[in-house]
Amino acid sequence: MRAVPRPVELRLLLPLLILVPLGFAVTNIAKTGTLDPGPLGIAIGYVGLMLAAHLVLRLTGSRGDQMLLPVVATIGGVGIVMLNRLPQNLFGTDLLGIRLGMATTQLLWFGIGIGAMLLIAARFRDDSVLRHFKYTWALAGTLLLVITFLFGKEVNGARLWIFLGPIGFQPGEAIKIVLVIFIAGYLAEKRTLLAGASARVGPIRIPPVPYLLPMIAIFVIVMLVVIISRDLGTALLFMGIFLTMLFVATGRRSYVLVGILLFIAGSFVAYQVFGHVRIRVDNWIDPFVDPSGSGYQTVQALYAFGRGGLFGEGLGQGLPTISGRLPIPALPTDFIFAAVAEELGLIGAVALLALVMVLVFRGLRTAVLARDDFSSMLAVGLTVSLGLQTLIIAAGNVKLVPLTGITFPFVSYGGSSLLASFVVVGLLLAISHRSAVDAAAEGRGP
Repeated sequence: MRAVPRPVELRLLLPLLILVPLGFAVTNIAKTGTLDPGPLGIAIGYVGLMLAAHLVLRLTGSRGDQMLLPVVATIGGVGIVMLNRLPQNLFGTDLLGIRLGMATTQLLWFGIGIGAMLLIAARFRDDSVLRHFKYTWALAGTLLLVITFLFGKEVNGARLWIFLGPIGFQPGEAIKIVLVIFIAGYLAEKRTLLAGASARVGPIRIPPVPYLLPMIAIFVIVMLVVIISRDLGTALLFMGIFLTMLFVATGRRSYVLVGILLFIAGSFVAYQVFGHVRIRVDNWIDPFVDPSGSGYQTVQALYAFGRGGLFGEGLGQGLPTISGRLPIPALPTDFIFAAVAEELGLIGAVALLALVMVLVFRGLRTAVLARDDFSSMLAVGLTVSLGLQTLIIAAGNVKLVPLTGITFPFVSYGGSSLLASFVVVGLLLAISHRSAVDAAAEGRGP
């Protein structure tokens, strides 16, 4: 396998050599009040991981999109700087009897995630395993749902976690990816039939009933997610991915409308049946009814946005603790965006969202350039999964939608989300590699 230069990727990664260590130094100076940059091992390790990933992609001959890794590395750099400035003993993990701080644990997960990304980018350049076994992937996702239902543990009222000893993970992150693979395979195979609906139900044209069954199954899965996890955020993410992919494949707005109406109806039922969902919605409507109880996190997040203003309190100058605890209990996970807005202001928060938009743009570009329907639909679904997840968590932080239990990709603390996000990027690299190779073979590219 011949090495391929990736000069654009390298040039865009080089600023991180300065920016990430500088971020660590600034936050340490702000915390200690002395001109001491503090330990920079985590910052150097992070930058080293990203440069090593670039080197591996080059040596394995990857022609995948050279913008993906730098954008992800920059987004992740913001996250690990923010995590490092928080109290490290409040989160973390035990490894071989050694207590690791939150930033160190996150760095380990970055290493695992990057390893998975590189493996997928190199080994899944032929997508036949994904394309021809779509129903097997769907079955795997269903089994994960069943395992969550049987053995899942409730955390903050939502059953989102499976624990194997001290290690916990969220099956929803894996379900998200296998769901996208199944939908991409099904839509690539049936898109013509779905787009040319022949039957009518009132003003809406629908395809023959047998071809509706997998679509109905997706809705059932989404409602099962609500029932099992008791979390509308994950269900909204799954439904949003499905409806977006369906619209891209068929161009039928009526399908999207029906899907939205079904989701609203299902959400209303969940609100009536599950107390946890009801609390989330009530807090969204008016968190100040119980500002020191159920509405505490939302109220504190709004105060954080207010303190940040336009330019922010300054890196390391935000409110780290109140009486020895985090101002927002889930600050490193669900509310990391509020922490960014407090210290970097509206400008910093918008800049972070702009980076995500660049990632979404490159993912959709990969979908447009894909050489077949399956690869195109897969790239759309994977890209939407990252973009919509970011939108939901950011909107939840600013009280535009009810608070959810999902995370900010590459920024929030947690291994499950980080690993799943890097798997998504690895698949996008593999798809864009195939497109570049085919274009070069036809004399239309480098």
